[in-house]
Amino acid sequence: MFIDADAEFVFVMSPRRNPLRASTAGPKPALECVALDALADRARALDALDERLRALMPAAVARETRLADVRNGRLVFLASSPTWASRIRLYQAALLAEARTALGGTVERFAVKVAPLPAVPPEPAKPKPLSAATARHLQAAAKTISDPEIRALYLKLASFASDDSLQEPE
Repeated sequence: MFIDADAEFVFVMSPRRNPLRASTAGPKPALECVALDALADRARALDALDERLRALMPAAVARETRLADVRNGRLVFLASSPTWASRIRLYQAALLAEARTALGGTVERFAVKVAPLPAVPPEPAKPKPLSAATARHLQAAAKTISDPEIRALYLKLASFASDDSLQEPE
């Protein structure tokens, strides 16, 4: 036992070893780890269940919460703040009932932890095609350039205009 005279807490070191821990120190061999395909299947299943459960909540609550885990009969959600944690608890009964339906009645407990939600990567912006006017200006500028490499670059850039934008208005 270690007691810090300046602090108000006590650290107790247990001589027992953790039975879940391997007897050797260091990383586990890859063959002893969970198979990646099983891990990916579990992630997909949790993601599908997350979507199904968040559909039961108002959009604002669903946006600020995520399903974190289902293990040992316990459904665990993450909330971005204590406020959202208390709001999701209002839907606890419905979420547990839906989880029981989805998982075959094995879920009995509900927990919410406050933690920053994982960032959802934004959808990549679709490139906008060049307008017909821009393409014409690039083509005109290319005609005035004597360097063949730069002229080719201007013409290539002009070719990015959409086919619709190059058609003359009727």
